Amino acid sequence: MSPGRRHLPEVAGPTDARPPFRFSAGARVGFSDTDAQGIVYYGRYPPYFDIARVEYWRHLGFAAHEDPARGEFVMRAFEIEYHAPAVFDDVLEVFCRVSKLGRTSIVFEFDVVLADGTDKHLASATQTMVNVDLAERRPVPIDDRVRSIVETFESFDA
Repeated sequence: MSPGRRHLPEVAGPTDARPPFRFSAGARVGFSDTDAQGIVYYGRYPPYFDIARVEYWRHLGFAAHEDPARGEFVMRAFEIEYHAPAVFDDVLEVFCRVSKLGRTSIVFEFDVVLADGTDKHLASATQTMVNVDLAERRPVPIDDRVRSIVETFESFDA
């Protein structure tokens, strides 16, 4: 391996590297992620956040489509702020946490940093998701088991 070549960090798992975040997932910038300026195109960041959020769920023991009878989370709002560019072959660490757990909604926060030891802050985002009954397309309360597991992992005060 050539000098300076960066390895992709552990794919995903718990971390204490960037409090209050307790979970992160790794990603590598692919050539198709970049634009004519040679930096990551702004529209390519959402998949990085989605990967981290899905891995977060997996870590907590939830399948992508665990039990439709209890509802399913759908995107309500998504906000991204860009702080610095990433380029082809950069290794990223995407931190993910639940910052708010409402009756029917959940707010995820994300930070993306370079995983090169500098921890250069590249982007931050929030996603608000609402638990809905798919047949009725109406909000439904978040399952108590889901709530308990998330609160325990995030160390929320019950």
